[in-house]
Amino acid sequence: MEEGKKVAIYFSQGTLLLEGAEEAVNPIYRYLKLDPRVKMYRAQSYNYGPIIRKLHGGAIPYEDNAKSFMPLELKLKNAFAPRTHQTEALEAWLSAQGRGIVVMPTGAGKSYFAVMAINRIKRPSLIVVPTIELMEQWASQLEKFFGRKTGMLGGGSKEISEITVSTYDSAVLQMEFIGNRFGLVIFDECHHLPGPVNRMAASMCIAPYRMGLTATPERDDGGEDILHELIGPIVYQIHIDELEGKVLAPYRTRRILLELEPDEAAEYAEARKTYTSFIRANNIDFGDKTGWSKFIGLCARLPHGRKAFEAYLTQKRIARSSRSKFRKIWDIMREHRGERIIVFTAENETAYKLGEYFLLPVLTHRTKISERKEFLDKFRQGDYPVLITSKVLNEGVDVPEASVGIIVSGSASIREHVQRLGRILRAQKGKEAVLYELVSEGTSEMSVSKRRREHRAYKRFNKI
Repeated sequence: MEEGKKVAIYFSQGTLLLEGAEEAVNPIYRYLKLDPRVKMYRAQSYNYGPIIRKLHGGAIPYEDNAKSFMPLELKLKNAFAPRTHQTEALEAWLSAQGRGIVVMPTGAGKSYFAVMAINRIKRPSLIVVPTIELMEQWASQLEKFFGRKTGMLGGGSKEISEITVSTYDSAVLQMEFIGNRFGLVIFDECHHLPGPVNRMAASMCIAPYRMGLTATPERDDGGEDILHELIGPIVYQIHIDELEGKVLAPYRTRRILLELEPDEAAEYAEARKTYTSFIRANNIDFGDKTGWSKFIGLCARLPHGRKAFEAYLTQKRIARSSRSKFRKIWDIMREHRGERIIVFTAENETAYKLGEYFLLPVLTHRTKISERKEFLDKFRQGDYPVLITSKVLNEGVDVPEASVGIIVSGSASIREHVQRLGRILRAQKGKEAVLYELVSEGTSEMSVSKRRREHRAYKRFNKI
């Protein structure tokens, strides 16, 4: 340490190491833990920014050996005037010291907003995304706006540049080596971050400027606290209905109740009775976080458990893929002939069944990357007017031409429902988006539908 310096900071395998006199580190002691192995203090890398600010604010001399980045000369090419909400979001994020989450619906210009932030901060930047497709989309956009090569980590690419895009998986693997090379880190679809593995991508990175982008911050597991700790609080939020008809296409949603056919209704009732009798007999409460694991465990151990589990699967299958749903899908496709349509299902089995029935392309997690790209390209070009998917298109794929969505089945997740609506809202001249939700009347789908529609984007349609 140089003479007169009281604190030295180093980056070490995804963490910070600090050495200095006790009185010097006292103001930042809450971030530190003494590591007896190296006889130095250790801190989480994501606290680099707060530590530096504390030292600077307290006029405590320090030697920063941790960061390996400098200001970056950037100039926007092909720039266009930002929308009001993008400017407001940037100012809100900057006012929060460049740390926080920005919530914008799909199609509201999150990518260009991030470009604005990168250009304003002018530091080497890392953008972390959930899929390879998104990584490629981001890299292409960033190269267009900054006119420089964008690095990519993921899908076989291992090129790091001053502006780099990485998948979450690759960021987790590489962050202990590159976590000190970026001044700004942006987590796209940041609701993925709180997972026990993904969160390492944020905790091992020192970037003092941190941004989370999402259209759906809602979580059912308390993960919001982790997001706020690793990135910052929600600093700006704008909703679908606030941008409808301006930035996003005007839209309507239709919930269509469909009766099961007599034989389906009888089979459903029998399976439902077997399943619910088992639930009641064993005092299983699905409102409890342990309810599902208890159900699975008892199904595996008890004599009638296998029959109960098969009954559970049967009643779900009947409700999710009734014959009346198939007929209604055909009616909707005929009504919207000439428009791009995405059909959403809850599971692969129904998606493939629909694909075989209607002779339409199906996208699931099993679809090869090359085949997925081909399907999406032909969908954009209009060669394939309809795509059927399980969950692959819920988020992370740019499909601006789609104007009709048909939800055949899904979970009770509000996030999933909002994501599916977002797939069809990108504005085009003269476009009105329509989201159909097909619900089997008299089944558990009724309560599932009610729960997932508890979002302001659906409020005015909830009586329909």
